[in-house]
Amino acid sequence: MAKRNPSYDFKWCPGCGDFGVKRAIEMALTARASEKQEPIENSVIVAGIGCSGNLVHLQEGPQPFGIHGIHGRTLPIAYGTKSANPDLNVLVVTGDGDFLSIGGEHIAPQARRNLDITVVVMDNGIYGLTKGQASPTTDLDEVTPTTKYGKLDDRMNPLMVYLGGGARFVISELSTRIRPLQQAIEDAMNYPGFSIVHVQSPCTTYNDTYAALKGDEENGIKPLAQPISDNHDASDYFQALALAAQPGVPVGVLYRADDTVPAHDRLTEAKQEAGIADTDIEKLFDGMVI
Repeated sequence: MAKRNPSYDFKWCPGCGDFGVKRAIEMALTARASEKQEPIENSVIVAGIGCSGNLVHLQEGPQPFGIHGIHGRTLPIAYGTKSANPDLNVLVVTGDGDFLSIGGEHIAPQARRNLDITVVVMDNGIYGLTKGQASPTTDLDEVTPTTKYGKLDDRMNPLMVYLGGGARFVISELSTRIRPLQQAIEDAMNYPGFSIVHVQSPCTTYNDTYAALKGDEENGIKPLAQPISDNHDASDYFQALALAAQPGVPVGVLYRADDTVPAHDRLTEAKQEAGIADTDIEKLFDGMVI
């Protein structure tokens, strides 16, 4: 799978959308390193569990640091990494099962802190690595190995979850649009706060949505994926919510808050106001019961 790691025993299925995401991330990281004149080791990829999580092992070219964590805990690991060294560029790579199911409880806390990281979510609407079980973004009534009589709970709308949780920068993209996806990831990494790039990344084995996303105009099938209108005001939170609530898959920037202060800047300001230096460890814990 990777020139640098030819013995790594993992394969993505032919046509998997994650190939496009992998390439977009490689290009985005390389472009960032060149633009900022910094080594690519200043970037850290934190991966979850699932097909998407294996991306951390498969990067070609110059290598960022990589952490392959445990299921659903990419955000706590990213929080610790960014807190330990705020100068690092931290990029989370994850899937709909890893991030929105067991990992869903961590989204709102990090969004409200405005943790300065970028999350790339590869959404294939299924648990691909573990053979096609229903995920939060699997459609209602879908028959899978874990929902033999049809899925009984509604499909989650991830974009609504991110906006409702307080994410400051939300982009919706497709794995087939590699250059625009690269730019979206670059923009998200340069944004001073919690940013999410949600990517429709079809699973050709268990949930092939390529045709549905693209549509078939000749046969009267409208594409699920629709570009966001140039008239959309991405700085308007309520416009973003209304757009996210519409049927289909919007493609582009849903929301970008301009007045944003990252978590590490908030902490620095609080310590300065309290007269606490980074070395004053005992003051940080003053009055706390450990």
